Order: sequence, then C-alpha cells, then structure tokens
Amino acid sequence: MRIAEVEARLKTSFVGKPIVYYPQVSSTNEVAKQLAREGAAEGTVVLAETQTSGHGRLRRKWFSPKGGLWFSLILHPKLEPTRLPQLTFMTAAATAKTIKDMYGLKAGIKWPNDVLVNRRKVCGILTEGCMINGKVKFAVVGVGVNANINLEELPLTVRKRATSLKKELGKPVSREELLCRLLLRMENAYLTLQREGFSPILEEVRSLSVFLGERVKIASFGECFVGLAENLDGDGALIVRLENGTRRKVVVGDLEVLSLEP
Repeated sequence: MRIAEVEARLKTSFVGKPIVYYPQVSSTNEVAKQLAREGAAEGTVVLAETQTSGHGRLRRKWFSPKGGLWFSLILHPKLEPTRLPQLTFMTAAATAKTIKDMYGLKAGIKWPNDVLVNRRKVCGILTEGCMINGKVKFAVVGVGVNANINLEELPLTVRKRATSLKKELGKPVSREELLCRLLLRMENAYLTLQREGFSPILEEVRSLSVFLGERVKIASFGECFVGLAENLDGDGALIVRLENGTRRKVVVGDLEVLSLEP
C-alpha cells in the first residue's frame, strides 16, 4: 500500500486524517480501540497489510492475507448504544455502492454485516463501541475487503463462500484508489446519519439487499428457524415471516439466504 498516494488523493474532510499504517498487526480494531482510548481524533484510520488475529462477530477468525484491504475507522457518533449497528449498515451500504460504481460488479448486502459479489462474500464489517455511564464514548468500525487476495490462501471452508475483487474482475485493483473512494463515501454516509438520522441509510440498505423477499435460515440465541425475510424495521432489525405465517423480529443473529447458497 502506497500511503503517500492515498494521502495525496484523499478528498475527505476528516476521515483518514490521519492514517496510521502498519505492515502487520494482530487486529486493526484492537489497535484502533487502544488509540481511541488514548485520545485519537475522530476519523483516524488504522490500516494494515496483514492481520494475525483478525476477527468478525462472535470472535470468529477473519483471515487477512496480503493483498486485502484491512482497516478500522474511529468515530464519535451521537448514538445510543443500542443504535451502534447503524454504523455497520452505513458501512455495508457505502462499500457495496463503491464496488458497484468503481467496477460495475453486482454487489449487495447480506444482513447484518456482509457485502457479497455474485453470491459470495467479498467484505465483512465489525463495529465495536466503548461505553461509559451508558453513553457511547467512541466506536470503531472494522472493514475487511478481499481486494487482491488469492483465494487459495483461505481455508477451504471459507473459500467456498468467499470471493475477491481480483477474482471477479480477472485482474488486480488499485487498493489506494479503492480506499480513497470508500473512505469518502463512508464519511458522506456518516455525516448523513448524524444530520438526518438512520432513515436514508436504511433505504439504501433495503435497495442493496440480497436477502429481502428470499427464503432464509436464521440462527439466533441458540435457535434456528426458516422463513421469508420480509423487511427491515426502522432500527434495522430483520422481520421474518415463518412458515406457519407468524412474524418474528430478529435483532441479532446469523442469516443464510437459502437460494444463494453455492
């Protein structure tokens, strides 16, 4: 990653100013959280070539070989703790739109935190917050994009459901350009969220979804069930119509789009 090129081309007002770059870290989210505790400014980005202990939701291992885009963004959102997932939706929409605009690929969102290209995962997002006295002191949004990675470096179980931009396009992409474009879109989306609330972001997520109207399998709090993903409510929770006709609201869980399974 050519950091000088990124800094020269970046058009944001505060996101990515500064960028803290490492050849290797355990996890960009962990580094970003420590920097935030030490007073790092909002908009600080922690960027690494590789992660040795990258993780997603529920501490699941996130494989981060060389060639990917692995970064975390420090934010100071005016949100209640229960609304922190809005940052995940915001970032998913920004990422999917950036990939569509830059490369013409069919990118979409799989609830709650994945971006897919042609049915396979190309990006994962992890939002973590620090709360003091019931208030959000800061949030860290971690983004992992399979940009130029070789899929053969991933474990077989992961490889079956993953892709990369390089794989889809048949050639490498400029990670510098991708990072600049993505950070600008994230900044604009964040400012929209702070000014106008979640509704504009939610409409983008709905329009980019690959799960609404599809038959899905949900795993939530040790329970699994199948139904039709009907909608997202005003907070981003998933409304599922079960096979017996009743509806369930899912706030936290894992989703499989059964019609998209390879």
